[in-house]
Amino acid sequence: MTLHEAEHLVASRLIEAGMYRDPQVTILVTESPNQVATVIGEMHGLIPIPGKKRLFDVLAGAGGFTQTASHRITILRAGVNQPIVVDMGNDPALSEAANIPVFSGDTVIVPRVGVVYVMGSVKLQSAFPLNPTTPLTLMQALALAGGYVFESKLDDARIIRTNGTERTMILVHLKKTLEGKEPDPFLQADDVVIIPTSTIRAAIKNGGIGTAIGLATSFVYFTTVNN
Repeated sequence: MTLHEAEHLVASRLIEAGMYRDPQVTILVTESPNQVATVIGEMHGLIPIPGKKRLFDVLAGAGGFTQTASHRITILRAGVNQPIVVDMGNDPALSEAANIPVFSGDTVIVPRVGVVYVMGSVKLQSAFPLNPTTPLTLMQALALAGGYVFESKLDDARIIRTNGTERTMILVHLKKTLEGKEPDPFLQADDVVIIPTSTIRAAIKNGGIGTAIGLATSFVYFTTVNN
């Protein structure tokens, strides 16, 4: 019902009950389940808006920023022809300007920021967001991952790249890249960087010097038998 229809119905019922002859009914809606803002994208939810709320309150109600959520928010508002774009950035001094009012019926869109995934023999396997204005190289991604470890196989690093429905694998000789003999490749959104593990190095790390001596002895014996 509209407010006018609800007022008319209450007035009619009061007359029918013999309580009033000509009641004047006014209804004021203080809160309604239909008064919500919709959050979609990397964060999602229906957030109650009793009157108005600020953007930060709405985002907090949707669960807060995820690692892959962009800080560039778009708000679609009825009666406003152009989307409202809010760049929240990372500067606390600019937070107040970004914390704009959000009204019932608004749709808040939180897009997904591009990420790269670093896996394998690194100190921190994780997804790292891409800065939309600054390119990220393989070496920088490894630095974000804490660097490679002892058992890393530096001559067989791989970048798995997705273009549409196709995937390609790019082989990188990481040791030569570290030495400046090969270029440091730029990464793209959704790239998967894999640093393989050297079996021998992993055995040495897990077994200590005894394993290293055993491997060396086995190698010498194998070489002697074959010669």
